[in-house]
Amino acid sequence: MSTTRKLEGLIAQMENYLECWKQFNQFVSLARCKKFSAEDENQFLETKSVLVQELELILAAVEVTSPSRQEVHDLVGNAPSLRYLSEMNEGALRNLENSWHKVYIGWHAVLGQLKVRQRDEEAKSGFGSMFSKKEK
Repeated sequence: MSTTRKLEGLIAQMENYLECWKQFNQFVSLARCKKFSAEDENQFLETKSVLVQELELILAAVEVTSPSRQEVHDLVGNAPSLRYLSEMNEGALRNLENSWHKVYIGWHAVLGQLKVRQRDEEAKSGFGSMFSKKEK
């Protein structure tokens, strides 16, 4: 598979991963309002498992210094359930949201770096194809 194709796949994976991080934050909001169902609780657990599993796939594909594996595990681990979050005091919830925001922004930076690499690869392949056409 070409480098460009690999990057396209990784970028799509990162964009989906960021959507899961948005869902995580929406669940935190539900817990704060104490308006969640048993189904929401199940979906929250599913979202957390996707975040941890996809983290490993992403880290296997690209070197990431921030956010760290430990930051992600700590954040997800500090939110065992919606019920637990709904019983946290406001200060603790704010700390969790601050941690979420730091991780979320970190993943956006990684996505931006991947898009730069993709653009560079496309420019190289476009430049290379220009030369191959001239040589004919």
